Amino acid sequence: MSLSGRSTWEEPAEVDRAARNVAALSETLSGPADLDGLARRLADEDVVLIGEASHGTSEFYRWRAHLTARLIREHGFDFVAVEGDWTSCYEANRFVKGLPDSGETVREVMDAFGRWPTWMWANWEMVEFFEWLELHNREFASDDVGFYGLDVYSLFESMDAVVEYLEETNPEAAEHAREAYRCFEPYGTDAQEYARSLRMVPASCEEDVVDVLTELREEAAAAEPTHDEDAFSAEQNALVAKNAEAYYRALVSGDTDSWNVRDEHMADTLDRLVEHHGGDAQAVVWAHNTHVGDARATDMEGKGRLNIGQLARERFGDDDVKLVGFGSYEGSVVAGDEWGAPMETMDVPAAKDGSYEDVFHRAGGDDRLLYTDRIADDDALSEPRGHRAIGVVYHPQWESGNYVPTDLRRRYDAFIHVDESQALHPLELHPDRERVPELYPTGL
Repeated sequence: MSLSGRSTWEEPAEVDRAARNVAALSETLSGPADLDGLARRLADEDVVLIGEASHGTSEFYRWRAHLTARLIREHGFDFVAVEGDWTSCYEANRFVKGLPDSGETVREVMDAFGRWPTWMWANWEMVEFFEWLELHNREFASDDVGFYGLDVYSLFESMDAVVEYLEETNPEAAEHAREAYRCFEPYGTDAQEYARSLRMVPASCEEDVVDVLTELREEAAAAEPTHDEDAFSAEQNALVAKNAEAYYRALVSGDTDSWNVRDEHMADTLDRLVEHHGGDAQAVVWAHNTHVGDARATDMEGKGRLNIGQLARERFGDDDVKLVGFGSYEGSVVAGDEWGAPMETMDVPAAKDGSYEDVFHRAGGDDRLLYTDRIADDDALSEPRGHRAIGVVYHPQWESGNYVPTDLRRRYDAFIHVDESQALHPLELHPDRERVPELYPTGL
């Protein structure tokens, strides 16, 4: 089956037929109660991965939070793991669990999300979710639900966290770690500078970060079994440092696809978190559609790329994993026009003719939920189409490059369409809570 995706050459009648099928097979979404059926479908899964078609759309965050809250409150899911740095997300984890020395307010926690793009987590939509999760954990203190980061970017922050932990628990090991990490001193705290240096001087710090991780693991193996979360976090930070070094090395070497290094790290971290929570834990994962939707159902497979959605299905089994994707027809989004640029609220133009977003819009202009197992083999929806993906860097004027050829049935188990979306509410752009629209009018 070709995954080239449909284009503007497709017969309008075929697009209209697909739209009629969407109208017949999908359900309209107007409020949280409309998620009842989806929550029941997901209740017994080991892992539920929930995507987003951008990192800057309010509705994606709000629908995702509503669904996650249902899975936690009604079905006992154990933790949330997101496309975010381990170090900053661990500060949020400490807050929602009420651990000692955690931030006293959620706004203090938001200060931990200082890496660009800050708006991904330091926004009012997440403030509401963290406040809800902290309240949930206070009410059900015997079963605290955690919040963790899966990503690999926090090279220097993770090294600092390892040394800080060891200074409290094993000063001799702390000195060994500090000495090993001195390999990175010439680059300040700039991981990109480290990567650039490898182009000219290929000697890397690989052995140094591996040594620290090995020592931490040997120490943990020799100690009495423990569920100390700070010890687990220290080992995870050592793993992040190792894999972050490998990621930045892959960026310049060309020998390994850095995308795969990153997603394999996220999948391995998910495995570790499940094991840390007892082995039979139920997890919710939040990440972009490009990480959540099975890569084998897109053109990524042809490029030799995999993602966490694919790896979760392979490791946990198709019957124990469900993937939920998002899309929108038009609206606004928060993004930057280049990496590290100031955030902007940008217009999202109407979706490309024949894309999935266009087909769902033609089905009536409503927000909709479609279970993809309802799509028959001979359905017009069963053929691959373009599916829009907006990153943290976005150029609305170059829309043609934002579509991922997708077999919707294979990529997701459920798909949520938002017809007209609005931009996220970053704290930097909206510092005054009183001026932010009520984001969860019916509560979480």
